Amino acid sequence: MARIDAMRRAGELVAVRPEGSTVWLYPAWQFAGGEPRAVVRRILAAAREAKLDERRLYDVLTLPLGLGLRGDGAKRLADLIVAGADDQVVAAVRSSSPR
Repeated sequence: MARIDAMRRAGELVAVRPEGSTVWLYPAWQFAGGEPRAVVRRILAAAREAKLDERRLYDVLTLPLGLGLRGDGAKRLADLIVAGADDQVVAAVRSSSPR
């Protein structure tokens, strides 16, 4: 767990804290074979460029895409991460802005 926490602090993993909690949650879609997907660092860099905090980034990655009518079955950007559409996810995060 110390390794994962260090990776979060270094900006290498997506983590969110439920309101009022002291525990970090690490979404499973950022891992493959027990290791972080290579795209996670790119996503976090794009989020910093777009000035998104951890909570807003998590929302961007997990909110429904449009009407959910994508032919590839993706309903969220997180689904596209799992599907390997790395460039599409990074571009979407980069174009997001805080509300």
